[in-house]
Amino acid sequence: MNLKPNFERVLKTIHHEEPDRVPLAELQIDPPIIEAYLGRPLEGVKDEIQFWAAHGYDYYCPLPHYPIGELLRYDALKGQYSAHKGEETERHWAPEHAGVITTMEDIEKIPWRDPDDSDFESMRQAEQYLPQGMRLIAHVGGFFEFVWNLMGSETFAFALVDAPELVDRLNRIVGEISFKMFEGMIAFDSVGAVWLCDDIAYAEGLMVSPDYYRRYVFPWHKKVCDVCRAKNLPVIYHSDGDLRLVIGDIIDNGVSVLHPVEPKAMDIVELKKKYGGVLSFAGNIDLGNTLALGTTDEVRAEVRRRIKALAPGGGYLLGSSNSIPEYVPLANFQAMCEAAIEYGTYPI
Repeated sequence: MNLKPNFERVLKTIHHEEPDRVPLAELQIDPPIIEAYLGRPLEGVKDEIQFWAAHGYDYYCPLPHYPIGELLRYDALKGQYSAHKGEETERHWAPEHAGVITTMEDIEKIPWRDPDDSDFESMRQAEQYLPQGMRLIAHVGGFFEFVWNLMGSETFAFALVDAPELVDRLNRIVGEISFKMFEGMIAFDSVGAVWLCDDIAYAEGLMVSPDYYRRYVFPWHKKVCDVCRAKNLPVIYHSDGDLRLVIGDIIDNGVSVLHPVEPKAMDIVELKKKYGGVLSFAGNIDLGNTLALGTTDEVRAEVRRRIKALAPGGGYLLGSSNSIPEYVPLANFQAMCEAAIEYGTYPI
């Protein structure tokens, strides 16, 4: 099994060519998974990169320190986000009702920090430890997610009708900050691609009207993709849920890869038949069932099915249908990686 990192493997796959084997693609792997493998506490970026390389990944995706992320941890939102408590993890997501911004006055009170002040320390450290052949994928996003998280989902929903000027202004502020963060990240020479992360859908459909995304969100996504195209950096777009109403927009924006193609929301085989000429796909190994609750044999079987159906001709990067959270058994994660390498060697 060839575990030597080679980012060209990823690029060839994205460009619908067949490399030596199907690449592995994961957006995040939670620290407890890495610690279970190491048998000790995680000590930093070096440990993470060694873990990713040892499991067959050709890149590492460091999470930057987003200035807006600090606002989401204001006192008003304490307890809303994941907090590890020994072996148990309390999981929450975004504020359901009111967030830190509910009025124009709140916008004025916020100490918006200039993203030019960001140190991108995680990326600097990562560059020091990348083995030969391995690249960084820059984690970019928040154009939609940050807006409704800052407002709270209920406040945001009402504001779409009652306070459109508030929504408009917050979108401009968030867009400008997120885009500046993107520009800072792609300045690193070791960046080989961009992971644009902006969840816009549930399994049942889009979170808001397509018109909202076309007015406020997709113009920023397209701007990211235009810059990336000029630098020959492919863009992987992450959003959970059913995206079928806006896949045409996603393609027009300039996205190269769609991730993670949530199994209960969309049929990845049908998507590849319909859009495989213009899009590549990543992910789709069922996190909620197979990876979290299945046996290693069930994981291996699902990996084999996906590779057989999707890998011929390139255009498929194998990974989970979201990420690898701490509740995935280490044995199942390793079974996925090993099966991908075993069954994913070309010719399929």
